[in-house]
Amino acid sequence: MAACEFVFEGVREFSLARIFECGQAFRWRREDDGSYTGTAGERLANIRFSPEDGACGGTVRVGQMSGAQTDGTAFWADYLDLERDYGRIREELNKSGAAMPEITAAGEGLRILNQDFWETLLSFIVSQNNNIPRIKACIDSLCRHFGREAGCFAERTYYTFPEAGTLAALSEADLGVCRLGYRAGYIVRAARRVAGDGGRQWLDSLRALDFRQAERALLSFHGIGPKVAGCILLFGLGKTEGFPVDVWIGRAMHRFFGVAEGDAKAARAYAETHFGQNAGFALQYLFYYMTLNKNN
Repeated sequence: MAACEFVFEGVREFSLARIFECGQAFRWRREDDGSYTGTAGERLANIRFSPEDGACGGTVRVGQMSGAQTDGTAFWADYLDLERDYGRIREELNKSGAAMPEITAAGEGLRILNQDFWETLLSFIVSQNNNIPRIKACIDSLCRHFGREAGCFAERTYYTFPEAGTLAALSEADLGVCRLGYRAGYIVRAARRVAGDGGRQWLDSLRALDFRQAERALLSFHGIGPKVAGCILLFGLGKTEGFPVDVWIGRAMHRFFGVAEGDAKAARAYAETHFGQNAGFALQYLFYYMTLNKNN
């Protein structure tokens, strides 16, 4: 049972499945009723969306079971990016290419979450050369073994994401239980660097940097390349001009915009020129469209 419920009415452009199943977050679990349960920082919550009959939009209900209840309305509005006008973003993107109206319509309801930077940094280190089910399993194990218990919902226990100081004290062998493979070394080194540089205070300082400065800071981490850095910038720092290119996005850029497949640099340049500050949103719509039509 939720300790506190936060309600947002008249929300447009909102789909739980498209938000939580589009490769940006890995710790939200779909329930049988279509709601999603997971953690954001110290807060465990179950999120539901009820479309309004005969009207555009609907009601988002966040049932929070644990964590700070103060400023909950502001916290969840920010986390779910409820203040941003996604209808306007889709209109702008639709002007950037003949295929975009169909692509953005297919992904209507997508939003980019404002996630914890530290969690996002490690999550996308884990994501490299990995598939989403395995990424989720690895991160769940990391939290279960080295995080703190956040609470229970539907007979399932949830855990907070482990802090840098906790992971910095571990060895690669200690992380063996999480089956991270070679990524365990990257995680330990990242944790020791962040803990040694001032922890969250240092991480938060990257928010004040411009895109290129923040990108250079991330690329200096062992095990972070351009694609992973781009994901962290977009999903962890809210730098929406980010356009990380993976296989799916490379194929989309070739198919719809004539960019040579496999040329990530050209794909990013095209996105910078044609999508600008909306590049990250274009990325999510393209990714969703490609995975929806992966057999075509």
